[in-house]
Amino acid sequence: MRISVASSAVALALAGSLLAAVPASAASHQGGLHLGKIQYDSPGKDTRTNASLNAEWVEIHNNGKKKLQLKGYKLKDNTGYTYTFPTYTVGVGKTVRVHTGKGKNSGKHVYWNRGSYVWNNTGDKARLFKPSGALLDSCSWKKGKGVTSCH
Repeated sequence: MRISVASSAVALALAGSLLAAVPASAASHQGGLHLGKIQYDSPGKDTRTNASLNAEWVEIHNNGKKKLQLKGYKLKDNTGYTYTFPTYTVGVGKTVRVHTGKGKNSGKHVYWNRGSYVWNNTGDKARLFKPSGALLDSCSWKKGKGVTSCH
């Protein structure tokens, strides 16, 4: 009997330590809206052309159980540059890509309509806020290959 009690105690301790090891950011991705991939350094030379600006983007993914209306949600960088979503619905299991440059919003793409870059190539932090102002998700990076995955 002592062996099974001891085994149970070890199993409980191990399970508790495994749960504690899960990063807090992973917990926010269990259901709902979250940041996905970020192309923070537009490929090639930074020319400030609209094509180059639009090659800088952030993906926001809905892994929840219902479609979400994003009107009023905000995407911000460390400097405070802010993109506020217009009326836009993202379906279940779908991703919307927020491009820095100019363009016409469509089913999978929205445009910040900026004439300069937002995301710093040497390190930055993207933050996604609910319309209430509550932080929903964040993702940071240091200088790297120009793209990061926020999972």
